[in-house]
Amino acid sequence: MNEGKYKIGYTTGVFDMFHIGHLNLLRQAKERCQVLIVGVSTDEVVRTYKDKIPVVAFEQRKQIVEAIRYVDFVVPQSSMDKMEAWNILHFDAIFHGDDWKGTGLYRDYEECFRQKGVDIVYLPHTDGVSSTLLRNMISKEV
Repeated sequence: MNEGKYKIGYTTGVFDMFHIGHLNLLRQAKERCQVLIVGVSTDEVVRTYKDKIPVVAFEQRKQIVEAIRYVDFVVPQSSMDKMEAWNILHFDAIFHGDDWKGTGLYRDYEECFRQKGVDIVYLPHTDGVSSTLLRNMISKEV
């Protein structure tokens, strides 16, 4: 059994064009919690938030993430509001890439979550890989 610091951890992502950076995030998050819940962004959220259409449809991305051994539960992320997710899931920690640390959005989340006793844990971003980079590489070769 995992003896991570937190009982319930939560992280989110689009997980489009699944790559090693995604796997690193999930593995590192699971090392820190007993139960890892992953919110996979719905296609509608991706279109609204990133103004992109995912290459891989939501249901397929969800199935891919569910198959990862570090993941205990997968839920649809139908809103970008992390407090809304906490109201439903009551996690002890939320895990996010450290490329978001210090941004206005996450400074606000840090304050809100601190009041709930929830830690935001920033995990190292995997340099040199992202779905955007993969998408750009593929489009250049087509």
